[in-house]
Amino acid sequence: MLNYVTYLHQESDSWVTFVHGAGGSSSIWYKQLREFKKHFNILLLDLRGHGDSKPSLKDAFDDKYTFDYITEDILEVLDYLKIQKSHFIGISLGTVLIRNLAEKHPDRVESMVLGGAIIRLDMRFRILMGFGGLFKSLVPYIWLYKLFTFAIMPDGNHKESRLLFVREAKRMYQKEFVRWYKMGSQINRLLRFFRAGDVDIPTLYVMGGEDYLFLPSVKKMVQKQSQSSLLTIEHCGHVVNVEQPQLFNRFVIDFVSDVNRGY
Repeated sequence: MLNYVTYLHQESDSWVTFVHGAGGSSSIWYKQLREFKKHFNILLLDLRGHGDSKPSLKDAFDDKYTFDYITEDILEVLDYLKIQKSHFIGISLGTVLIRNLAEKHPDRVESMVLGGAIIRLDMRFRILMGFGGLFKSLVPYIWLYKLFTFAIMPDGNHKESRLLFVREAKRMYQKEFVRWYKMGSQINRLLRFFRAGDVDIPTLYVMGGEDYLFLPSVKKMVQKQSQSSLLTIEHCGHVVNVEQPQLFNRFVIDFVSDVNRGY
């Protein structure tokens, strides 16, 4: 089972589950924890092979990671803790896992907050993925990871986010990175499926105005979804919860609270 930490609220029965992106860990939510604990029960988890969720013995012989496989990891924790329904807050690749969970188990998802959401991979990112695929087993994975983080978060004010994700990614193993990288080859087909439908769950996209690779496609997506809205934070890149935590916390807490009240 994944490594996880819970924080229980004395009065609220509402749960918020945080899902980090590839290479990160639950520690990326450190600027959210204090404020969110005041309002909700909190579940922080480390995805398979990240943070303190070390690969199991079975994983050593299983290279066939899939998005469904990783999504079921999250569901296993919810079931173990007897959390029937939760609000989900994700960043980057974590948003893909949350959306996949909403597709597979919509009854378990109260709402979705998708920060730095990945809806479509543009040509620049696909070329980068192809380049990385050629060298993923030949060079230290952290070199490729640094290249990807710089491509996604290129500006000077994105430096804190880059360094945070690189620091956490150093805790991964080379083989684990390769498993996750191979899983990335499935993402285009999955994203096309997401764009074709609407799960009819309250959804807030929180995007940085400088999230050059992913913001344009999210703007188009929001227009097609009946229960979706978009918050764009200017002078901010991909990892909105780290770069603009005060705005992120205020708007997301209000959004989740409104969903709880039925607004």
